[in-house]
Amino acid sequence: MSNRKSSKKFLARRSGFTLIEIMVVVVILGLLAALVVPNIGSNVSEAQRTAARTQIGQIEQTLQMYQLHNGFYPSTQQGLEALVTAPTTSPVPKRYQQGGYMKKVPLDPWGNPYVYRNQNGRILIISYGPDGEEGGEGVNADVTNED
Repeated sequence: MSNRKSSKKFLARRSGFTLIEIMVVVVILGLLAALVVPNIGSNVSEAQRTAARTQIGQIEQTLQMYQLHNGFYPSTQQGLEALVTAPTTSPVPKRYQQGGYMKKVPLDPWGNPYVYRNQNGRILIISYGPDGEEGGEGVNADVTNED
């Protein structure tokens, strides 16, 4: 009897997934996609663009977690480094997650840093593509979270 009661208590306590558990699964799937897609695709340039889109999506999700905890996104001046270490310039987050939100900010598939802009609460994450310069067409076109 007592074994039945304890299993019912366990099921009652464990009835769903937490937001953190779901986020971890999404990040793991994204990382797997970023690692597998370039090896499968015969078109290396399209595979790199897909990897950039995946990384941008992961960064965007991490920024959303930052915003949920603190009520605002990092400023343009604070940049994506605010996800690694707590900002000391205004606006200073009051409920910054201990240990940060990322271990380090990734570089885009071409080895360049992502560009981050906070335009009045509307965030923009940009990879300038293989040429490393703003704008461009075709294979040199920028990749953004607005794509």
